[in-house]
Amino acid sequence: MEKWIHPLALVAALNLDFLCIHPFRDGNGRVSRLLFLLGCYHCGLEVGRYISLERIIEENKERYYEVLEQSSQRWHDGKHDPWPTMNFLLFILTQACKEFEQRVGHLKSPRGEKTEAVLAAIDRQIGTFRVADLQAESPGVGLDLIRRILARLQKAKKVKALGTGRSARWEKTGN
Repeated sequence: MEKWIHPLALVAALNLDFLCIHPFRDGNGRVSRLLFLLGCYHCGLEVGRYISLERIIEENKERYYEVLEQSSQRWHDGKHDPWPTMNFLLFILTQACKEFEQRVGHLKSPRGEKTEAVLAAIDRQIGTFRVADLQAESPGVGLDLIRRILARLQKAKKVKALGTGRSARWEKTGN
């Protein structure tokens, strides 16, 4: 019977095995955490690029050593319980994801900011302009939003289209 094990569980188990083998005189803990980070990258979980897993482990250092002690008992006999360490490392990843989510939430643009950027770009235009001109002056704003804004302004008779398609030029009407 073939059994499937989640790759993150394998990465955490590898981390424990590495620490139990203890191949170096010094630096095993740091190398094991780098291996854990690399394993996470290979699983497609790249939160460690933005949030320091090392720092979160350091903040939970007492628990880290506690679970390593629990999981490494009888490791050499193959009768150990890897779950305390595995659960702890998954907890670390969860904390990192929560912190990342919190940081990203602070980076979100306020509602309407992109619309304001396009409107400001239109105000700066002298003479006729193209959609491409607005795109160049409004980085991060999608083409669809620019077109919706122009359609709304055209309906309100604030701009006028001079042609159709990609090469169309626009002008402000002064209303």
